[in-house]
Amino acid sequence: MSNYTYLLRCADGSLYCGWTNDLDKRLSAHNAGTASKYTRSRLPVEMIYAEESDTKCDAMRREYAIKHLSREEKEALILSDSNILKA
Repeated sequence: MSNYTYLLRCADGSLYCGWTNDLDKRLSAHNAGTASKYTRSRLPVEMIYAEESDTKCDAMRREYAIKHLSREEKEALILSDSNILKA
């Protein structure tokens, strides 16, 4: 089973990062208001980025790393513009 780290764009323009093993189900849960307190008040949300990991642990590590990126770095990741990303 694959695991994924993902980014959502909320209705207010903010970004939310999480991990899951089922992207469609997780997106539905977010839009139903049952996945996270943060996204519940910022509906609807749109999945704008996802990357696959081999293990749950890898997906969770990647989520942690992405959450520590600046907004600019997250936007660059979404656009896959590695020139803006910090080393």
